[in-house]
Amino acid sequence: MPEIIPNWHPLFVHFTVALLVTSTGLFLLGTLASGKSWSATALKVAHINLWIGALVTIATVIAGLYAYNTVDHDTPSHLAMTDHRNWALPTAATFAVLAIWSAAIYRRSVKVGPAFLVVLLLATGALSATAWKGGELVYRHGLGVMSMPSTSGSGEGHSGHAHPNGGHGDMQEKKNNGHAEHGHEEKEPEPDHHDHGSHDH
Repeated sequence: MPEIIPNWHPLFVHFTVALLVTSTGLFLLGTLASGKSWSATALKVAHINLWIGALVTIATVIAGLYAYNTVDHDTPSHLAMTDHRNWALPTAATFAVLAIWSAAIYRRSVKVGPAFLVVLLLATGALSATAWKGGELVYRHGLGVMSMPSTSGSGEGHSGHAHPNGGHGDMQEKKNNGHAEHGHEEKEPEPDHHDHGSHDH
């Protein structure tokens, strides 16, 4: 396992989203362009993308559940993880049903009916919401990411480039000095440690 990622979920999930969203687009395109010479090809590729996407999703869910139970987190991020999981599991189950449904249709024809398309669009909407919530876990809550290294030296900024209006450290120093001049003492916030034994996964 590469050190930069804590588990395989970030790898698998991109294939799940790409394959299933592409499948939805091709089903819509092939259906709307019915009668065109290439519409049958688009629908064939849509079926195949759906099948592969559903298979990859099995690995995505397994890796996601592993991440849910192993990634370091606090109470707010645990609630966000649970919300993400509660969207992901029904969405994955729906796409599994769609893949089986697709395989049954494909035995007769590449064309799909309105009911299939409606369920597919609803599932894709749920997939988009699930992916958004997963992104928030990383970019809002910082789960599964490595912290920035501490900097030291001449204050040239990070990665060897300078900040024209002063570095980040200069801004913090000015802020601290301002508090000192007014008799205020900056206190370090106490970290919100999350007790893994305080909840059931």
